[in-house]
Amino acid sequence: MPDNVCRPPSQKAKPDPNEKLVKIFETENEPEALVVKGLLDSACIENDLAPAELSQEAFPGLSGGIILVREEDAARARSIIQEYRQSNAVADSSDEPDDDATEDLPAKP
Repeated sequence: MPDNVCRPPSQKAKPDPNEKLVKIFETENEPEALVVKGLLDSACIENDLAPAELSQEAFPGLSGGIILVREEDAARARSIIQEYRQSNAVADSSDEPDDDATEDLPAKP
């Protein structure tokens, strides 16, 4: 079976209750947690998204997330997250307006 195709649930190994899970991602932004979970899912890395314990007094209406993966998948998962952050940073920087662009505009009469 090719590496880029995830195994269907019927072919997955039974979960091992003694297997070590590590936290690889934490955010106060639930949509970002869902994006990262989707990236890991599409890379066939089994993961668990757990709600972050945010104080509703300090952060009303916010719910974050913590993503856990198997210890043996942690390095690959972190690499995927790093690539996502780098590509996101490049996209964000290209969206910023050029400071010099406003200087070239003619003055309003």
